[in-house]
Amino acid sequence: MHGRLKVKTSEEQAKAKRLEREQKLKLYQSATQTVFQKRQAGELDESVLELTSQILGANPDFATLWNCRREVLQQLEAQKSPEELAALVKTELGFLESCLRVNPKSYGTWHHRCWLLSRLPEPNWARELELCARFLEVDERNFHCWDYRRFVATQAAVPPAEELAFTDSLITRNFSNYSSWHYRSCLLPQLHPQPDSGSQGRLPEDVLLKELELVQNAFFTDPNDQSAWFYHRWLLGRADPQDALRCLHVSRDEACLTVSFSRPILVGSGTETLLLMVDESPLAVEWRTPDGRTRPSHVWLCDLPAASLNDQLPQHTFRVIWTAGDAQKECVLLKGRQEGWCRDSATDEQLFRCELSVEKSTVLQSELESCKELQELEPENKWCLLTIILLMRALDPLLYEKETLQYFQTLKAVDPMRAAYLDDLRSKFLVENSVLKMEYAEVRVLHLGHKSVFSTQQFRHVTAAHLCCHHTDPPDSAGPLLPVSVLSPAHSSTPPRACPPLQAAYAPPPTRLPTPALPVYPLSLMWTAWYFKVSLSHVLFLSSARVPKALCGAQRVSAS
Repeated sequence: MHGRLKVKTSEEQAKAKRLEREQKLKLYQSATQTVFQKRQAGELDESVLELTSQILGANPDFATLWNCRREVLQQLEAQKSPEELAALVKTELGFLESCLRVNPKSYGTWHHRCWLLSRLPEPNWARELELCARFLEVDERNFHCWDYRRFVATQAAVPPAEELAFTDSLITRNFSNYSSWHYRSCLLPQLHPQPDSGSQGRLPEDVLLKELELVQNAFFTDPNDQSAWFYHRWLLGRADPQDALRCLHVSRDEACLTVSFSRPILVGSGTETLLLMVDESPLAVEWRTPDGRTRPSHVWLCDLPAASLNDQLPQHTFRVIWTAGDAQKECVLLKGRQEGWCRDSATDEQLFRCELSVEKSTVLQSELESCKELQELEPENKWCLLTIILLMRALDPLLYEKETLQYFQTLKAVDPMRAAYLDDLRSKFLVENSVLKMEYAEVRVLHLGHKSVFSTQQFRHVTAAHLCCHHTDPPDSAGPLLPVSVLSPAHSSTPPRACPPLQAAYAPPPTRLPTPALPVYPLSLMWTAWYFKVSLSHVLFLSSARVPKALCGAQRVSAS
């Protein structure tokens, strides 16, 4: 106990304890050996139950003995009368409870209890719920007990409303109960299903407001506890965007077709299948990611045979069917054209949408005001600062741009251990804001100078980059990629070794975009594969009336 002096153990006492431990070990090993011998001989009787009880009572994590115990119970089940069997089960349940008191997180004990109750014709589920409540009072984050409670609630057909009330009681007792908040997030969609919104649809507004009030009470009470903040973000970011095939691009020069999706997918995994139709005839192709690695990707491409790209017909129609997402898209390659594409009609705001922006702006605005009030009381609370940034991003990224950058600066000072993550997030927002600002610009050039860009997520849209005086450190290699033009790299801190020129010749500067001569470098400078061929057409498409034909569908980035 704390505050008491530690009494030194004499040599005699230490020796006596050592002898006692050795004796217990001999008994433990002897009993274990006897159990294994009886099991091997097929002697599965009540003596095995007694022996395993002695061992498991001291060490409930001996999984093999639980298996042996189940074998004995299955054999006795056929030999005992219903009354004797009921008494045996009652004894077994009591023994399991004693084992849980020894180790409340014993995998084998909880599993054995599930197995035993599943075999009973009329188990007492109410007693099991009471058992869970008792153990959760001891350790409210015992995930073994939470798993068992969900099992019991499912077997007993407990209404979700009753389980939600149970989480109310636990959260009221202690706001820092992450498991209760999580269980609540599982129950609310069951209580308030939204058939048209998928598995992650929005909650009804009255329910949402009630939950927001509850979670606000939690983080106003203990602003430094992360449980309520995670639940708050879940409430405001519930609706997942629908699966969509964003863009389809076909290039005659590259003899390649590229597809982009609303989420990363793994083609060929069994559930994700892409079917290609050329002029309404199926075409067998091999799909690959831009970097050639087999992993989930937003972008997939395939090589096209020359017959599907010949210039004899007036046009070729390409249609890709995404079976898992129940979506398809079609594009037409006209005679004499080198490329064709079809993009989603989504706006830039939707494509760059923050995870919280699925809710109504009135709700988000109200939450922003509440968080600002809390931030005045707790100026150095990192969870509050980050939530404010995300809410501003969801409401209007350009309107709150200056204020967001100020909050980033404050947050980095408060949480220096995550400075690199915050730099990357800030950089990502800056690039996206630059894209939004140039939507109606005469010349669509991104100027990223003096913005400390770390995030390269949006660089997949780039075909020409102005890296003068920019501090971007690309990797040594990025695989076989398409070329990208780099404007004025002379003053860039990017190591030249990372950008070996593909050709020594310099291209003339493009019209309407006065720039220095253009050396051509591989896109490894952007260290992304040639995503820009697809993503650009639905995010950063350039009008051919405003830029040279050679740059149509390309995006220029200035980092001087």
